[in-house]
Amino acid sequence: MSASASAALPEPGRTRAFLRLVMIEHSVFALPFAYIAALTAMFQSGGDIRWARLLLVTVCMVGLRTFAMAVNRIIDREIDARNPRTAHRELVTGAVSVKHAWTGALIAVAVFLGSAALLNPLCLALAPVAVVPMVVYPYGKRFTNFPQAILGLAQAMGPIGGWLAITGEWSWDAVILGLAVGIWIGGFDLIYACQDVETDRETGVLSVPARFGIPAAIRGARVCHAITTALLVWYALATDAGAFFWLGLLIVAAAFGYEHTIVRPHDLTRLNRAFFSVNGFIGIALFVCALLDLLVRGLSL
Repeated sequence: MSASASAALPEPGRTRAFLRLVMIEHSVFALPFAYIAALTAMFQSGGDIRWARLLLVTVCMVGLRTFAMAVNRIIDREIDARNPRTAHRELVTGAVSVKHAWTGALIAVAVFLGSAALLNPLCLALAPVAVVPMVVYPYGKRFTNFPQAILGLAQAMGPIGGWLAITGEWSWDAVILGLAVGIWIGGFDLIYACQDVETDRETGVLSVPARFGIPAAIRGARVCHAITTALLVWYALATDAGAFFWLGLLIVAAAFGYEHTIVRPHDLTRLNRAFFSVNGFIGIALFVCALLDLLVRGLSL
């Protein structure tokens, strides 16, 4: 579909196409960890769930992630056009025009900044800092073999922001959880990048698999997920987590083990199951266990 044809689409059609562009459903990867941080902060600072604050945390997270995904797609549209796996994306086919993508991105970042302003002054002051890695990340594959490190930094801000939203104060416990999330997501992005090795090498896109090979990338992902598990254990100890949270950690460790049994250097046929299903399950499972743990320990609905 051409850009002119896209412009003629009714507004709901353009909106649906934009939501497909930013893969809005993948918010499930980062949101649970922001909720864990926010709810833990509520438990430690009063014991009651503040639903209005939690709603603003949700709006902030979805707004910033939507902005990041839209900018990523805009910046990468020429690279996407040269990759058979991504050539169907909306900016390549014309289902979404660059103008509409920028409009959606700017609306999303405005929603993020506005929500941050409603939370507290520190959230507003740090909000622009959170935007920076979201814009730098898509350029990372042009100047470094380790763009996943930039992605990890961007994703680490979710739990930190969730805690700041509740207390208005810096927390090193939130930093531990943020690092766990960033290294986790950076690790599974190493796996995801393995499917584009040949295309990346042909087009000059930089990545760990393209530079060092698929086996090295898989080993790197295993190391990342081992570190993630260790950081989650550290977070549990730092926040005096109870039995349900520890149960969640056992589930996460088992899920990591399963993920690395179905994805092997010479067998990527189940990569999408590992990337979408297993990683989505990890976030939701740990959130449910963390919520149960906080409720049992006295968090009031």
